[in-house]
This record gives sequence, structure tokens and C-alpha cells, in this order.
Amino acid sequence: VQLQASGGGLVQSGGSLRLSCAAAGRTFSNYAMGWFRQAPGKEREFVAAISWSGGIAYVADSAKGRFTISRGNAKNTVYLQMNSLKPEDTAVYYCAAARNNVFSVETATNILHYDYWGLGTLVTVSS
Repeated sequence: VQLQASGGGLVQSGGSLRLSCAAAGRTFSNYAMGWFRQAPGKEREFVAAISWSGGIAYVADSAKGRFTISRGNAKNTVYLQMNSLKPEDTAVYYCAAARNNVFSVETATNILHYDYWGLGTLVTVSS
């Protein structure tokens, strides 16, 4: 699966962005999808994940109430709607795909669970 993330940019604190991740190469609906982010000098961390059907989603505590993950299987795309952005949300955001059929909070939040990664898109939130 090839993944291409887009939609990053510079936004003021309190603003919104919508990230997209387009998938190609395999049957998109067979994969759980996740978003992770990595800030300068920090480890990559979980942001949100969604099951293959879109029926189950997990969001990191730091993003709950502000970020929403969704997917459009017909368009082979997963989205991350980010509202009320804060400077601490500044990071490179990566989308990832997981083949494993087990989708739980333990697997969805685990970087090692994902098999394919996109190149990332930079989100910068100014104060």
C-alpha cells in the first residue's frame, strides 16, 4: 500500500486543518488506518486510528474533543479533522495502514502494529 498524506500547513492557534491520506495499491477497506505525529526532538506518538469498516475509532487523550478521524473507502482516503489547534500540536503527521484484523486500543495505538507508512505532512500551529 502506498500512502500519501496532505493537508498540512501553518495555522494560528485555535484554527483548524483537515489532513487527508490517500492510499493506493491494495484493497483499502482491508486495512485499519492510523495517524501518528512526531514533533522535533520527540518520539512518534499515536493520534488517532480507525477500523477497516470505520465503525471503531480511537483518539489520543491529547486530541479528544478536538480531532476526528474518518475514512471514505470509496475514495481510498482517511481523514483527520483537527479543530482548536494548539502550538503543541505542531509536528509532522504520518498516516499508516495495518493489515492485521485485530483492532483494539492496544493494537491501534502501537506503532509496531502498522505495516505501511506515508511520508508525512507538516502541521505548524503558531501562538
